[in-house]
Amino acid sequence: MASLQPFPSTTGRRARSETAGTRATGPAGRVPPHSLEAEESLLGAMLLSRDAIAIAVEQVSADDFYKPSHAHLFDAITSLYGRGEPADAVTVAEEMRRAGTLDAAGGAAMLVSLQANTPAISSAGRYARIVQEHAMLRRLIGVAYEIAELGYELPGDVAAALDEAEAMVFQVAQRRSSDTVRSLKELLTESLDQIEYLFERGEAITGVPSGYSDLDHHLFGLQPSNLIVVGARPSMGKTAFALGIAAHAAARAHVPVLFFSLEMSHVEIAQRVLCSEARVDAGRVRNGKLVESDWSKISQAIGRIGTAPLYIDDNPNLTVMDIRAKARRMKSAEGGLGLVVVDYLQLMTGRSTAESRQVEISEISRGLKILARELQIPVVALSQLSRSLEARADKRPMLADLRECLAGDTIVSRADSGGVTTIAELARTGARDVPVWSLDPDCQLVAAVMSEAWSTGVKEVYDVTLSSGRSMRATANHPLFTLDGWQQVGELRAGTRLAVVPRSRPALVRRSLHAAATEAPLTLLERVGTSDLPFAPAVEWEAVTSVVPAGEEEVFDAHVPGTHSFLANSIVSHNSGAIEQDADVVMFIYRDDVYNPESSDRGTAEVLIAKHRNGPTGVAKLAFVSNYARFGDLART
Repeated sequence: MASLQPFPSTTGRRARSETAGTRATGPAGRVPPHSLEAEESLLGAMLLSRDAIAIAVEQVSADDFYKPSHAHLFDAITSLYGRGEPADAVTVAEEMRRAGTLDAAGGAAMLVSLQANTPAISSAGRYARIVQEHAMLRRLIGVAYEIAELGYELPGDVAAALDEAEAMVFQVAQRRSSDTVRSLKELLTESLDQIEYLFERGEAITGVPSGYSDLDHHLFGLQPSNLIVVGARPSMGKTAFALGIAAHAAARAHVPVLFFSLEMSHVEIAQRVLCSEARVDAGRVRNGKLVESDWSKISQAIGRIGTAPLYIDDNPNLTVMDIRAKARRMKSAEGGLGLVVVDYLQLMTGRSTAESRQVEISEISRGLKILARELQIPVVALSQLSRSLEARADKRPMLADLRECLAGDTIVSRADSGGVTTIAELARTGARDVPVWSLDPDCQLVAAVMSEAWSTGVKEVYDVTLSSGRSMRATANHPLFTLDGWQQVGELRAGTRLAVVPRSRPALVRRSLHAAATEAPLTLLERVGTSDLPFAPAVEWEAVTSVVPAGEEEVFDAHVPGTHSFLANSIVSHNSGAIEQDADVVMFIYRDDVYNPESSDRGTAEVLIAKHRNGPTGVAKLAFVSNYARFGDLART
């Protein structure tokens, strides 16, 4: 179908490449709806106030701006804000200068002018609504023209055309910003209605846990500014565990809690809290066959928790920016904010241009740590663990399950001297900021910095052999770069082609790379393969011949900020994920009866405190009541 212009593109990425001052016009010279005054006022407020940024990012995106230069400015401000850095006229100008958009936007003087001409910072919310509403109208106009074109094409399947048109309008409606935060008090009324409906019709809901004194004995409570990661395999009950923390903090300690659920709806979460608090059998709730005593328990539970300051957001497309904006607004409100819970990391949306999902998750965890420090509150983030741990005889999770590890004799190619060293040697000597060869998104060599390397203990490794005889040993969850992107060692198959550095390279190439590394170790090197000189390509692709278990040995981890990769035995290897690095506390949930139905520990759970930055590690023992799906203290459950 022909794409009608200019309406769909006036708010899209293509529009930003146009001259900063151009304005798209419609048929007969009609100008699409827009308000440059509102855009300028909103951007000026954002330059003057972090609170205005938090309000803006919750309501608009860069694509909502009519003027391309305004979209670039919004991108620069929110990029700085997302990294936890100040966003003022000076820092934003530098951010735009690096992106090559400052001159087209009018230079640094334009930023100062925006600040000076902003009518009122307190009106940022209203400015944002104006910008959003005009963008919505432009999208609606664009969709209307696309639907008209669809009709003129006389489609063979009219029903399918109607469905497509309906979907277009629905997508425009979905772009509207809505407040997805609801109070527990409000949701409990809906929950009661839902339970009454279940009593008549029967629908599925589950239960929820609460209260962990043994865990508090180890952690001394959830500390301000801490990022607490809770990892578990599916079926271990990590959501129930987190809801127990949230409900206990809100109902018992009266701490305002903001719970982000990317997997379940508002009503499902509220019903879990209610069912757990009332201790109503989850099986009867699922089929709606409640007995008389259940109703009295439910009524009493509502009385106990009806005013608990627990707020639930069920937006399934959350980003760290969304979470930070909503948390900041709640923190500054009259009731304040004392705890944030995110369920769970792997469902969150990150930077779309991230080199890999591993990098994306790492950036998400870093953003949550920044949030915890900025608001000085604990942030609990749930994380789903890889199935690779289930290959072990003892399936209790370990800290290494969050890490991507290499054998100690793995050779790391240095970028400062052209020499090599082993990852074990780097860890043993405590080497920091080591220049290494890395790979950029265009598969070209760059000089990067390995910030550190460390031992992660003894773990099972696999021997990966290539067609040339090259090999390396790594854990099953360690990613290597393939023609299809990053793949874990455990997913590799014979014939999978990995990115490797050619064994033989012209001397001129080696000298060029060495010179670039010593002169500018953090910049993109001369792009081998695209110059006029007969250089070899940056990488070649070599087939895997086998991946076989190689026993257990001490393994090592490393971190390369930015590019997140390095050369390991001349094979392009991913660096460590940052989940464990960013976390102040890492805990794992383990229930032996999930794997062993006849286990003597049936009905109990272990919370394995694998990392505690400011205190001891250890194991907290909890009870698990299956018919409530509830965790609790062993002594009183």
